[in-house]
Amino acid sequence: QVQLVESGGGLVQAGGSLRLSCAASGRTFSSYAMGWFRQAPGKEREFVAAISWSGGNTYYADSVKGRFFISRDNAKNTVYLQMNSLKPEDTAVYYCAGRNTGSYYSKYEYDYWGQGTQVTVSS
Repeated sequence: QVQLVESGGGLVQAGGSLRLSCAASGRTFSSYAMGWFRQAPGKEREFVAAISWSGGNTYYADSVKGRFFISRDNAKNTVYLQMNSLKPEDTAVYYCAGRNTGSYYSKYEYDYWGQGTQVTVSS
């Protein structure tokens, strides 16, 4: 029903910047919230950022506040994650996700997931 495709991942040096994109297709509602999660080897998938399509409210994990910024372009059904001042600990597979109700922070509340894009930050 809903397909999400991430792009923009790659290799970047510490202190650099990268922008991830998530394109949505299929059934999409303005009330859906969109989020970014990440998973590093040996760790649980964790919340990074979220945005409400209808309200324009944004939410961030403490670890990325002031460095990462989430935005949207509803005309393109696309959500972005601008990542600045990248650190080696930001290295992970980044996933785009969507949900209509529930917690912005919980991975268990999201209904749709992309395939993920690898972000590697070298020191």
